[in-house]
Parts: sequence; C-alpha cells; structure tokens
Amino acid sequence: MDTLMHYQRNKMRYEMLFLFCYFFINATVLATSVLMEAKRTGGTLPFSLWEPFTWEYTSALSSLLLFPLIITLINRVPLNGQQIKRTFAIYFSAAIVFSFCHVLLMVLMRKFIYALNSRHYDFGNISFEMLYELRKDTWSFVFFVIFIHAYRFILSRLQGEANPIQEGEPQIDNQQRTPNIDRLLIKKLGKEFIIKIEHVEWMEASGNYVNLHIDERVYPIRSTLTALIAKLENKGFCRIHRSHAVRLDAIESITPLSSGDSEVKMQSGKRLNLSRRYKDGLKLMLS
Repeated sequence: MDTLMHYQRNKMRYEMLFLFCYFFINATVLATSVLMEAKRTGGTLPFSLWEPFTWEYTSALSSLLLFPLIITLINRVPLNGQQIKRTFAIYFSAAIVFSFCHVLLMVLMRKFIYALNSRHYDFGNISFEMLYELRKDTWSFVFFVIFIHAYRFILSRLQGEANPIQEGEPQIDNQQRTPNIDRLLIKKLGKEFIIKIEHVEWMEASGNYVNLHIDERVYPIRSTLTALIAKLENKGFCRIHRSHAVRLDAIESITPLSSGDSEVKMQSGKRLNLSRRYKDGLKLMLS
C-alpha cells in the first residue's frame, strides 16, 4: 500500500492529529513566549507559572472545537467569484460569530480552571477585550479559510478528481433528462485516466463532493449523493445511509444489528451501516 493510499484510508485520523498538534504546539510556543518576556525584566513573575499555559491552551482548545463549523461554512457557502459581495458578507459575519464563540468558550474554560485553583479569572474591560480578540480572531479565521482551501486543492491534485463521461441516450425521469454515466475521467498530476463506473465499490458524501472508493483509492466528484445516485441506480448502485451508497455486486454480506439497523460488509472488507429507512429500497433492488 503506497503512502497516498494509506493516507486516504486514514484521512480523518491524520487530519485530526495534525490539527491537534498544530494548536498544541502553537499554544505552547505562545505560553513559553509570555514566560520568557516576563523574565526579561527580572524579579518574580507577575503571575503563576500555570497561568500563561491556561490562557493559551484554552484559546487553542476553543478554536479547535470551532474548526468543524468553519469547514461546514466552507462546504455550504463556497467561495464564489460571481457573488463576491454576498460571499464576503457571509464570511465577515461568520468571522464575528467565530470570535464571539471563541471568547465565550475560552473565558468559561479559564473561569473553571481558575476556580479549581481557588482563584478568580477577570477577563477585563469587555468592550476593549472583545475588540482586541476580534482583531486576532478575524485574522485566524481568514488563515483557517485559506488553509482549508489550499489543503483541499493540493489533495485534489495528488489523489485526482473525477468527472463523469456521459454516454448513450438520456433517460426520461419525471420529465427531466438524466444522462447516463458510464465512465469517469480522473485528472491526477497532469495526467488523465478513464475508469469504468462499475469499478466504484462504494460512495461517501463529503460536503459539496462525493468520495468514490475505487480499489482502496478515493476520488472526489463534485456532486451531492442524492443527485449522483439518481444517475446511477440503473448501474446497480443503491443508497444505504444518508452518507453512503454501495454497488450491489460488491456486497459480500448483510448482518442485522440489535438497533434495527444492519451492517453491510463489502468484498474489500469495508463495513458500512445500513439504516432502517433504506432497508426496503435495498431489498427491492436485490430482489
């Protein structure tokens, strides 16, 4: 298994590990910088040794907890050059909300930690401190947005992005034309590869994309899972969960669970949850 394939299979774990390490290291550097600056003047420290670490770690943890909300925003409101004013207004408003939530979480954590040490935490003048934090948080928000887009761009170039190649006559579905998708054009590192749609084992919804799992590799395609399944039902694909769909021929077994759901085991060994609401649809397609 090559490095990229290993990363794709453990993508969520690596992303969480990276974020944790980034915020932890950054907070540690900032806390130790506060200590070093205080010691430059000599004499005793004007605060306890644990306080700078409390300040910085609570700030980092608050940002880490809010990070998924930034990703959700980017997925729902992608950067749009044709509606730049509207997009800018939404992101600017989101930055203010991010700052307010960041300060609220941070202060609550600090008050709790200080209370454990029989101390009182004073945030200071609210108007001044909120303006001070807004200045920093807005820049952090901008950095996070740029970082997420850059990360996704680089990853898409490494793993490749799929585009449908439509063949055959369009099918009529509720008086709307739904074209067949027979093959996928994969663009990766300046090269193009063609993969048959029947090689896709299962699909996973991911924001504005659907991740196609093919031979242990993952290729994103810009679509919603609902729209993609509507085009692929006649190709033997069925939705089994709000976030997953599978190719019927790739199913090895289905095991009922005590919760009422079931577990679908794919021929590759991957196990996916079959929700109760999608059971009837799967049984119908298998019959």
